[in-house]
Order: sequence, then structure tokens, then C-alpha cells
Amino acid sequence: MKFVHNLKLLETKLRGYHIEEMFGREKQLPFTLQQYGQDEIVLLEGTELESLLFLVEGKMKITSSVETGKSLLLRFVQPFSIIGDIELIRNVPVQSQVKAVNDCLLIGLHFDYIKQHEMNNPKFLHTLLEHVSYKLQTCTTASRVNLLASVENKFASYLMSTIAPEPDNIFGIELKASNIKEIADLLGTTYRHLNRVIHSLSEKRIIERNKNSIRILNWSDLEEMSNGIRYK
Repeated sequence: MKFVHNLKLLETKLRGYHIEEMFGREKQLPFTLQQYGQDEIVLLEGTELESLLFLVEGKMKITSSVETGKSLLLRFVQPFSIIGDIELIRNVPVQSQVKAVNDCLLIGLHFDYIKQHEMNNPKFLHTLLEHVSYKLQTCTTASRVNLLASVENKFASYLMSTIAPEPDNIFGIELKASNIKEIADLLGTTYRHLNRVIHSLSEKRIIERNKNSIRILNWSDLEEMSNGIRYK
């Protein structure tokens, strides 16, 4: 992580996501601008968090560890997302691991400032409520998927959540085949079982796997297989 000292960029992101309006103040707040690289850990479970974080650029993966030492996938988050709201309100350590999927930019505001000046601010608290309730919804969905869905369904949901094309990129992106072991852990299955699923989908020409990557060939079949569920 590195701090970005670019006031113009900070102001652009604050305006773009109406963050300053949330606090209803004309004076400049002590915001920081933080940059994380691809695959960099943003937050570790059990550590102390000092600032509320606003994701304004990039994509991050949220996971939760289980007793076996493995992690389960909860969701992916994109702008505009708030990280640290539960830790702020409940005064607890970090509850989930957060990892940058690609280059990410976050705006931070220290907990001390918030607790001193903003805990009676209705606009700010209403925004926190919206984000916390959305997280509850997505965690409920993730729990249902992790417990009840087949590995094929979960993998299809993972692919649709991870590499489905954005509006400005109709082709999507490829998934690195070297990450299959990690994906198996996140989906609560074994590397061998997930490989069988990948082989089956390849035979059906839904995906194509080569030595280094997995590419989607049939988006509509994959969408149907995912049952419309996303880790978002």
C-alpha cells in the first residue's frame, strides 16, 4: 500500500462519489488517498482497523476464514463500497480478509475523527445503514450458495462474478488457471473435484482451458448454470 498525495485526484473522487455530501461540511476533512496493487492484501482478519475506507477505483475480494484454516468466498466489491463500517460501529477487529483483485484506490477517514465529529450525522449514518444491510444480504446469499449449491453452480457463479464482461468490454477477461487451487478452497471444495467440473464444462464447450488460463465460450449457458447468483 502507498499513500497517494494528489489533491486533484482526491477531490475528483470525492465529488464523483458524493462523499463530501455525506458529511455535510464545507471545510476540508482529513481524507487520505491509498493505492493497492493487484493481489495485495488490504485487510487481514483479526487486525485492528484505524480508518473507514471508501473504494473508489478497482475491484476487491472479501473472504472469511473457517476452522480448517481455509477461506470461503463472501463477495466481490466494486465502487462505490464502504469497508470498515462494522468495525467502526461494533468497535471490533477486522472481520474478513480483503484482497485487491486489480489495482485499487481507496479514500480513508480516520475512526478518531468520525467518532468525534460524525456519529450523530444522519446522512452519514444512513449511508452506513444502507451498506451494512446490503452486506447482510450478500452474506446471506453467499452462505446459501456455499451450503446448498453444487460445485458446478458455485463455479459458474464465481466465473460470472469474476470475469463476466463489463459494459465497456463485451469480451470479458480470462481467468488464470494457476489459481484453481485457491478457487477450490474459496468455494469449499477440493482441487480434484473442481478440476472434474472444469473438465466437464470444457467438454460441453462452455469454457476453454489451456495451460495458463480459462476462457468463457458460452456466456448464456454459464449464466443459466449460475442460477443468476453472484458473489457481489
